[in-house]
Amino acid sequence: MRTTACLVSVLALMAALPAAAMAQAAALAATSPATPTYTAAQFFDTVSYGLGYGGAKAFSPDGKSVLIRSDKTGVFNAYALPVAGGDPIPLTNSTTSAVNPVSYFPSDARILFTQDGGGDELSHLFVRTPDGAITDLTPGDKVKADFLSWSQDGKTFFVTSNARDASAFDVVAYDATTYAHRTVFENTGGFSPAALSPDGRWLVLDKALTSANNNLYLIDLTTPGEPKLLTPHEGNVAYTAFDFTPDSKAVLIGTDQNGEFQQAIRHDLASGANTPLIQADWDVSFVFYSPSGRYRVSGLNADAKTELTLLDATTSQLVALTGLPDGDIGNVRFSEDEKTVAFTVSSDTSPADVFVADLMTGEAKRLTHALNPAIDENALVEATIVRYPGEGGVMIPAVLYKPKGASAANPAPAIVLVHGGPGGQTRRGYSAMVQHLVNHGYAVLGANNRGSSGYGKTFFHLDDKKHGEADLRDMVAGGEWLRQQDWVADDQVAVMGGSYGGYITAAALAFHPDAFAAGVDIFGVTNWVRTLESIPPWWGAQRIALYDEMGDPATDAERHRRISPLFHTEGINKPLLVVQGENDPRVLKVESDELVAAVRANGVPVDYVVFPNEGHGFTRRDNRITAQDAYLTFLDKYVRK
Repeated sequence: MRTTACLVSVLALMAALPAAAMAQAAALAATSPATPTYTAAQFFDTVSYGLGYGGAKAFSPDGKSVLIRSDKTGVFNAYALPVAGGDPIPLTNSTTSAVNPVSYFPSDARILFTQDGGGDELSHLFVRTPDGAITDLTPGDKVKADFLSWSQDGKTFFVTSNARDASAFDVVAYDATTYAHRTVFENTGGFSPAALSPDGRWLVLDKALTSANNNLYLIDLTTPGEPKLLTPHEGNVAYTAFDFTPDSKAVLIGTDQNGEFQQAIRHDLASGANTPLIQADWDVSFVFYSPSGRYRVSGLNADAKTELTLLDATTSQLVALTGLPDGDIGNVRFSEDEKTVAFTVSSDTSPADVFVADLMTGEAKRLTHALNPAIDENALVEATIVRYPGEGGVMIPAVLYKPKGASAANPAPAIVLVHGGPGGQTRRGYSAMVQHLVNHGYAVLGANNRGSSGYGKTFFHLDDKKHGEADLRDMVAGGEWLRQQDWVADDQVAVMGGSYGGYITAAALAFHPDAFAAGVDIFGVTNWVRTLESIPPWWGAQRIALYDEMGDPATDAERHRRISPLFHTEGINKPLLVVQGENDPRVLKVESDELVAAVRANGVPVDYVVFPNEGHGFTRRDNRITAQDAYLTFLDKYVRK
């Protein structure tokens, strides 16, 4: 509701008041909000857009459309977006589980997409033909499958699947015409398939050793043999297989071997030589080439924001794109002829929109308008990066959203927002959840506690096997930092988070009962003993790294019990909101059920919202709106005074 009329009425009243009363009216006018406020439904009526998988075929064979995902109907589906402009053309019409578009076929209008069962994360790979017929290429009740890559000739596509062994992902080659398939790599060594060369010969495998240490291996799929170690090293070194070069002669690798941050190197397959490719003072998040190798795309995770570079590798010159709004470029996808590139642009105040650009001229064209036109973008808030001292003087980076109008004379309620993990990072960028809360007067501090990614490997590993201790106290310190700001109401600071952030929320209320006025726990872990014992089998080798970071339940169950809020609910005396997906395979619903029952037994107010058709995260718009309304209603009732 816009408040301009209210302000005008106050000013008009001043003219009819005596001088003594005019001062009061002036003060009222000065503190009256001039920013329009919007409902959760209006914020979530904003459409979310994204492009098909990287390394797949985002453009249709005729170059007239790009494959995108959109939740325009309230559920994510696949669409063909005309490059010339116009409305997206629906290709799927799911009303339940989200559809994730993957790729066009190289020579016709068929598409590949993935879909799970209502958030259970058991995704299958499907093909849709131009007449609308859909076939599940990876059937099975407990199967999890995903697209890996196309062969260079377009006759074969490769899929990862755990159909043979629930705890291991094999690589399966599918004929693009008949869908006949054969296993080209049977994964019996605890590997994770990481990258496949364009010629289909070389497969890079990732093997976790600890949370700070892993190895990459190479196997020749045309010749039986054991995987060859690509990354001999001593000590803790983390490696990432970014991609192969288009000629299949080298693999692009990320490594933190030479410093705090992940840098990019080129590993030549024939000689074994490593050549520096990208070095920076931040993590290199990704690097890949266009189909012919003419263009190279790379991104840096620069203080919670992506800095993207599009380089013409033949001239070593940056490609200048024109006609773009301010924001971050992402999801870069090339047409097969490399004349056109599709990408998204987003910012703190604008969700991702899809653009295309002519690579010869750099001229860009906008194809979508994601933000609900009923919302004035000027009413939204740009984030700033702040740092505050955590335990032991460790500086904690955070993304701060300060509501318009907040001041010492008009202090705002505030929220410490905790990201998921372990690991993870709160990053800049558009969030309907955050902007809705800020629009309704709440400051939001997205704190990156020790153990967060993006700030160097030392910072990342500061909380290994110490979760619920110093990382939790970093969040308590975030609340204290907020209270020290003269524009924050010091008795109106809450804590809120999802997944690992939900755990920190519940733990803060249990172990630091006076630190926050209330907490919002969104599918948070409450019982680490059960959670770590019930990890889905398809996590496979990832379990090694998780146990290294969190501790093995077989040997660390006592510590897990000590840090689990479910076993310490007697300390919770502040109001709590719990939100849970019934199909969540990571944080089982029973976790939230038990927490809610135990806290209610204390006589503490607890609101509980369960979504029967969601998992670890909410993919349906109606559910996101319901959850958002619940957040604001709860915070207004128990935090704002």
